[in-house]
Amino acid sequence: MHVLTPAQARELHAALDEALHHTETFTHTVCEHRPDGSYVVARRRADSSGHRKVFDSFAALAELYERLPSEFTAEDVEHSGLTGGRRHMLVRHFTEQPAFDCALVCRQPLTARKAVPTS
Repeated sequence: MHVLTPAQARELHAALDEALHHTETFTHTVCEHRPDGSYVVARRRADSSGHRKVFDSFAALAELYERLPSEFTAEDVEHSGLTGGRRHMLVRHFTEQPAFDCALVCRQPLTARKAVPTS
């Protein structure tokens, strides 16, 4: 069993918060990994809640991505229950976030294509 002084406990708490909470900024979107495990995608330079979507976890967003077809549009994202600008924001986020292997292939309509897996 480890016994920490109050000062050591505060340092550890701060280090854990820093490790669990961080923000990544991309060209059109920004994401936030929160200490509670939730993952937030927001439109860059937008402050209203209408320009962000909170997922229970990064894994929840990854599951949404996996359900999308190999080439997808904002309309495909809408089928998951997202509407309005949030669906366009997510198409952009999937193309910007390195964890998702896809690229923007058309701007009108906004379309992304997943990379073809190599064997």
